[in-house]
Amino acid sequence: MRGASTSVSVRTVERTVINMGSQRRRPTRVPLLTARHKALLLSWARQHYHWTVDDCKHVAWSDESRFQLYRTGARVRAWTHHYTINPVCQQGTVQSGGASVMVWDVCSWRDMGPLIRLETTLTEMNIIEDIRDALLHAVKNRSPPPQNPMDLWAVLQDAWCELSPRYLQTLVESMPHRVAALLCVRGGPTRY
Repeated sequence: MRGASTSVSVRTVERTVINMGSQRRRPTRVPLLTARHKALLLSWARQHYHWTVDDCKHVAWSDESRFQLYRTGARVRAWTHHYTINPVCQQGTVQSGGASVMVWDVCSWRDMGPLIRLETTLTEMNIIEDIRDALLHAVKNRSPPPQNPMDLWAVLQDAWCELSPRYLQTLVESMPHRVAALLCVRGGPTRY
């Protein structure tokens, strides 16, 4: 209809988009990469493009990670019919994630090195990030959850020791795919 104008509500548009198969999601979190970061990552990927899994077996992987007792920034919604002070509709908060533990870790094809607690901070395409995610998953699923930095440190050490050599080997074997993915996106964010 040419020249006709119809007014629709935001809710009608949302409902139509949902009916068309779209879903509302939070954006995927990726590291913020400057042009310089992308150029450095792309250069690194080009230098290592021809590496095989055997080449990757001779690398020691290391990184530092911060683990927080409480996640911050998580978006939680409570549905109510009216405003209430009901504890079920409340979420406690702490500044800066509360207490945290900073660790440095190292691993290779053959074994896991020590997990060392750091008092300060010591970043890129590194399989240690996957290990960090595995440790975060272990902390998140621990019952009862850690209540203080000493508990958190103990949980991290337990989870570190439970990582299997095969898990580590699978990560090392993924390196050629990671490099290829990095080249495809010209140094930008990848799924790894």
